[in-house]
Amino acid sequence: MAEVVDGRFPGPAGDLAYRLYRPETPGPHPVVLYFHGGGWVLGDSTSDDALCRDLCGRTGAIVVSADYRHAPENRFPAAVDDAVAALAWVAENATALGGDPNRLVVSGWSAGAGLAAVVCLAARTAGVPAIAGQALLAPVTDTDTARTSYAENGSGYDLDASLMQWFFDQYCDPPDRRDPRIAPLRADDLRALPPAVVVTNEFDVLRDDGEAYASALRAAGVPVEHIRARGHTHCSLTMVGLVVSGAPVREQFAAAVRRFFCG
Repeated sequence: MAEVVDGRFPGPAGDLAYRLYRPETPGPHPVVLYFHGGGWVLGDSTSDDALCRDLCGRTGAIVVSADYRHAPENRFPAAVDDAVAALAWVAENATALGGDPNRLVVSGWSAGAGLAAVVCLAARTAGVPAIAGQALLAPVTDTDTARTSYAENGSGYDLDASLMQWFFDQYCDPPDRRDPRIAPLRADDLRALPPAVVVTNEFDVLRDDGEAYASALRAAGVPVEHIRARGHTHCSLTMVGLVVSGAPVREQFAAAVRRFFCG
């Protein structure tokens, strides 16, 4: 990796932090806009550092990890508004950052992957910017905690059902929980969205959310690659230096991102 740079970008309620990872290869590079996990409550632009470094190295892309306002101090739709602002800023400034604005992918983990899916919907509605692909790692795509994966994996793993319910309570009011800006699976129309790679984990309450979203995208005519990480929990793929069995899955994920860059 050539360098890691911390900076700030303009959000709707003030400047927000980002961390940029630049590969060693000559540019201009493809660009991945990344949103961190943490249930809309925890984390920041640096908290998924190991995963972003891994993604940068495997894809040869500039990775921009953009922060957003957190609940409960800033409830829905603050995080969505900030994510949309991050996308607009990265698209507008991609060339200045050393990137290629025509090869822009959005990505994230967990709640951040949900935000990545939501900004794809927003960009389709607005008509800009062009997004080459969406790379979603264990995404939150719905608020339905009655799915089978919640029953099977609701306790004993790193993200349990009660904690996920707590995250929802911090982030949004019950009447909002069918809003597709929280639950993109509930969007009326998923056609004409960017091609997607969706990774789900076998032992994760969010497994069925992600798999339902992959199926819904495919039914809407969106090219989708779904990867189920056998034997993995919600957090294990982000533990880059600790869980060695995650490396092949991260390589599959990165390979899909590289294909997005090729159009």
